[in-house]
Parts: sequence; structure tokens; C-alpha cells
Amino acid sequence: MNRFVEQLVNDNNPANLEEVGYASNGMHFELASGNNPAAFTEQFTDVKSEKDARIKIAHGTTTLAFKFKEGVIVATDSRATMGNVISSQSVKKVIEINPYLLGTMAGGAADCSFWERVLGMECRLYELRNKKRISVAAASKLLSNLVYRYKGMGLSMGTMVAGWDGKGPGLYYVDSDGERLCNDLFSVGSGSTFAYGVLDSHYRYDMSVDEAKDLARRAIYHATHRDAFSGGVVRMYWVNQNGWVAYPLEDVGQLYYEYHPEIQLTNAVDSPLNATA
Repeated sequence: MNRFVEQLVNDNNPANLEEVGYASNGMHFELASGNNPAAFTEQFTDVKSEKDARIKIAHGTTTLAFKFKEGVIVATDSRATMGNVISSQSVKKVIEINPYLLGTMAGGAADCSFWERVLGMECRLYELRNKKRISVAAASKLLSNLVYRYKGMGLSMGTMVAGWDGKGPGLYYVDSDGERLCNDLFSVGSGSTFAYGVLDSHYRYDMSVDEAKDLARRAIYHATHRDAFSGGVVRMYWVNQNGWVAYPLEDVGQLYYEYHPEIQLTNAVDSPLNATA
């Protein structure tokens, strides 16, 4: 492109215009050598950490959401990492799409933040066109369709869309491959395996709001305690028929003194490994 501009400006001979890209049927520009953007990007980007690549996206977070009889609880940690470096302890991983819809961030922070804000714009346009709020199912489908067009181009997203519509509470998982799943409980991120251990043990659909808040808080705390890439504070929302409610932030360092004494550790002296035959 620069060669084209330089020759076009400096060359006063009209006969050479075709040589620098100007033909009788219009202007032609030099393009990057890659006709398939997805295939070109795949050579240099590694989203799933399965190969060596120039751009290696490191994942690290804990997000969760679950439905219960009173609505949906959404909770996240707040730590952002760049490889083995903690870059921030105060990231807001819940995006407020509209007063009845929330989205979570896991994967590439820029990708999740950008596309969920685009989703917020699309939801508002839907409301203006149709004179009614968009459903949770339709909002998650919009997000899935948006990112599917860029499948294989290096996006890194594992998001949840939670909300309340005319059918009650709704919860969907959407990732950067365009996959879209509906369920009562999801956890996404490097700490999700630890969070699932707590959630699967104590989750019940008929919980009260206080029980649901305590379960989400416990799951995030235990994930941050065992996963080095999760930490900071617990950010929690409750979505109900009147919209979402944000709760005060809770430092996981303080939660350690509340929850850790409940963990009964084996006395090393009495361990069966130390028993003599």
C-alpha cells in the first residue's frame, strides 16, 4: 500500500499508472497475503492451549451462575492474569446488559467486554423495534450468532447470559465457537472445577435467597483458595422478576477466616501413611 501511494504521488508519467495499480476499470490496492482470515489467524493464535503459537491466550477466572426458585444468582471473582502475572484484582466480570439481563466474562477480557456490549446494543434495538423486552433465550441466541461469524479467528470467550423474562428465570452458556447451552447451573473458568465441587454437593432448586447467596459465596471462595488464577473479591448479583440486584463486594481474604476453619485437615502424625506395620 505504501509503495502504491509513493509511486502514485512521485511518478509524473501517466503511462506508468497501470503499473502502480490504476487501471481503466478502477483502483486496485495491494492486500495482505491471506485470502482466508480465519486460516491465517489460526497459524499464529492459540486459544485452547493445545499448541505453540506466537499469540498464546492465558485463561484464569472463576464465574458461576445458577437458577433457583427465586431467580438466578450470578457470582464471579475479580482477578485478571497475564500468564503467571496478576495484572488486576478489581476486574468487573459481570456486564449489565440491561436492567433484566446480565453477562459474565471468562476467557479474553477484551473479547467478552466488547461482544457483550454489542449484545447490549442489539437488545436495546430489539426493544425499540418490537416495543417489548428481549427474552433471555433470544439474547443468548443473538450473542451466539454474533461470535459464530468469527469462529476460528482467535476469539476467546466463555460467557453466561442470565436474566428474567416472561417465562421466568433464564440461564444460557455461550462460547466463542458459537456453542449455546441451556441449564440450571454453570461455572466457567480455570477455577470452575473447584466451584463445581461445592455447587454439586449443595445445590437445590428450592433454596431461599440467603441460602443461594451463601452457596455462591462459598463456591467462589473455595475456587480462589485452590486456583492461583482466581482471587480478589466476590461480586454477586441476584436476578429476579423486578430486575437484578447487586450485592456489596466481599474480599476472599476475609472469607478465608469464615470458611476455612470448617475444613478438617488430617493430623500428619495420625495419618495412616505414618502407621508402622
